[in-house]
Amino acid sequence: MGAMTDHGFPPLPEFDLAHFTPYRLAVAAKRTSEELARHYRARFGISIPEWRVLVHLAHSGNVSVRDIEARVAMEKYEVSRAAKRLEDSGLIEKRVNQADRRLVDLALTPKGRLMMAELLPMARAHQDALEARMGEAFAQLEAGLAKLLEDIEPIPPKG
Repeated sequence: MGAMTDHGFPPLPEFDLAHFTPYRLAVAAKRTSEELARHYRARFGISIPEWRVLVHLAHSGNVSVRDIEARVAMEKYEVSRAAKRLEDSGLIEKRVNQADRRLVDLALTPKGRLMMAELLPMARAHQDALEARMGEAFAQLEAGLAKLLEDIEPIPPKG
């Protein structure tokens, strides 16, 4: 057995967290998400989970909680909690899924659609600012993300 530390445990191997890609991706995702969240939280009073549910509904139309959970990397309880708050606010409505009556579909209400008509341009402006800030590195980031996510089923377009 190798050398022991003062506490009787083997020393830990060297590890550079600052250059560990999963850590850096998580931090970058949280920071860029939070930058946008400050704007929509101030304007609309919604949280990041609520935003994710709303934007997914705006993109995909009526979908189940299970669909959102799978697509936006949120736990079922997070989607359900966000959906409940959005329903209470009159931004979405729940409907029984006609194909599988055990599932509930979520859909934007007219009030939710009006809010998204204002919120989506804010998100687009945030994306544009991010692209401008990153310059030429943005295309490389997008290519790398596409490679990392290639085995994940894409979000189908609204149709």
